[in-house]
Amino acid sequence: MTFRAVLIAGPTASGKSALAAALAQRFGGVVINADSMQVYRDLSVITARPTPEEMGDVPHHLYGHVDGATNHSVAAYAAEASALLDVLARQGQIPVLVGGTGLYFKALTEGLSAIPPVPEAVRSSFRAHAAERTTGELHAELSEQDPEMAAKLRPSDRLRVMRALEVLAATGRSLSSFQGERQPGPLAGERLLQIFLAPERELVRERIDRRFDAMMAAGALEEVAALRERRLDPLLPVMRAHGVPGLIAHLDGALSLEEAVARGKADTRAYAKRQVTWFRHQMAGWHAVAPEAGLAFALAELEQVG
Repeated sequence: MTFRAVLIAGPTASGKSALAAALAQRFGGVVINADSMQVYRDLSVITARPTPEEMGDVPHHLYGHVDGATNHSVAAYAAEASALLDVLARQGQIPVLVGGTGLYFKALTEGLSAIPPVPEAVRSSFRAHAAERTTGELHAELSEQDPEMAAKLRPSDRLRVMRALEVLAATGRSLSSFQGERQPGPLAGERLLQIFLAPERELVRERIDRRFDAMMAAGALEEVAALRERRLDPLLPVMRAHGVPGLIAHLDGALSLEEAVARGKADTRAYAKRQVTWFRHQMAGWHAVAPEAGLAFALAELEQVG
């Protein structure tokens, strides 16, 4: 087999995890997570993390290893995955990377902008400052201090506006000045089998709705209730996982359970649509394959070079 790695992406609920496990089982490989929410220890049910039964005897890495209080970044993920890929290369095992987070794949195949990490003291100080200001006020601050970057961001995009201000505070440089400086990713230039599972849109919507109902039956509300009890910063990534904001609003008495479930499904469906659009425009070189044909396609590609 001459592929350095197999990469499997696609919208949520498209069957990625099952395909990854099947391929790793077939070729004695291992599965590596590439989903930004499945890294969090606090959330297994509502992020549809593979269960022990679904994993079988195939090793799975980078799942549920990060505490929810951590602001896990794409740079942190890339460092973890890079170290793991080095180990697997020495052992002669093929990695199967699977997930729906396009930036994770892009970091591995193309690299990351060379943005230094924001020190925690700077981050904490800025978060306290931002808590007392609206998103519009923060964007106005960015416009005064860094008009070039402000012009690239929507005034309503609070997280990206805050990120730009944090980087400016920590480095004295505009975030835009780092974006042309790229460090190569660990899979850059390698021969890769890149598969994007592309189900029909209506099928994705149906699968998302069924899966959300199944997650609720499996204890998603209880899982979110435990997360809520931690009183974490609402801007942390774990607090924005699809389904979490609506269920917390229900637990706070602001929404009925039916309304919270409907919001979770709608948010997830919108995310799936964005995933398809993002990969179509950002990730050239991927094979778009119907989910039901994914295994046969992958086996044909892998076995012809085996």
